[in-house]
Amino acid sequence: MATPTALLSVADLSASDIWELVKKAGSLKQEPAKPYLQGKVAALLFEKPSLRTRVSFDVAMWQMGGHTVYLSPNEVGLGKRERVQDVARTLSRYVNCIVARTFSHQTLRLLAEHAEVPVINALSDHEHPCQALGDLLTIFEKKGKLQGLNLTFIGDGNNVATSLILAASLVGINFAIASPPAYSLQETIIQQAKTLASQSHADLVFTSDPRLAAQNADIVYTDVWTSMGQEAEAEVRRRAFASYQVNTQLLSLAKKDAVFMHPLPAHYGEEVADGIVDHARSIVFDQAE
Repeated sequence: MATPTALLSVADLSASDIWELVKKAGSLKQEPAKPYLQGKVAALLFEKPSLRTRVSFDVAMWQMGGHTVYLSPNEVGLGKRERVQDVARTLSRYVNCIVARTFSHQTLRLLAEHAEVPVINALSDHEHPCQALGDLLTIFEKKGKLQGLNLTFIGDGNNVATSLILAASLVGINFAIASPPAYSLQETIIQQAKTLASQSHADLVFTSDPRLAAQNADIVYTDVWTSMGQEAEAEVRRRAFASYQVNTQLLSLAKKDAVFMHPLPAHYGEEVADGIVDHARSIVFDQAE
């Protein structure tokens, strides 16, 4: 696998790249940690708060012999106190990799354009590629395969949904998404996914009917209706998504051995009914791992 100068989109990887990463990650979980990253330093440049993303990068670097430097919004003032270009150039003199969690995807593009070290997207308003890659690992661990599975996403066509449909289309997972018309995936993403799916022979379904999307699903997946930075839209979104909650009734339409996934944090009583995260079919905390 060629080392990318940046991982801003999951589609920066090929299908073979993704398979290699999934298999390597699975083997790393089974063997004692080795110092593959001895002496390496990653900057965690976060504009948004994080639990799982920050801890996973921090622990992974430590387990493999490396070190992280966490930079909070107040410390850097990315694009405010200091130009993004200058932050990229400066950090390149100190660290081996920049892991950035930003509000705007354009900030990531600027970082990647001006950094002299790899830049990894740890979440932007456009994509969440590391989440999708981790999700594929979890699905592979639970189902023993990826190609030919049916993955259903219920809810907002957001950054997580974007990375998921691109990843699924790359590796041959059939993907269905149910969203209110005003909150569907961007048309450019739909066309990109269709191109990728034509090569992997994955089927794609776009609908506003969550019950239709859930039928015959191997995996039922949802995410929050209101993402960070959209708080002013919360009430409007609650009304728009009122019929898009994953509950026992919706889950019953999927296959009998279907699993439930959510990237967390969850808004209980909104996109997910009480009890679903703790349901026997839920693999949410395996997913978080």
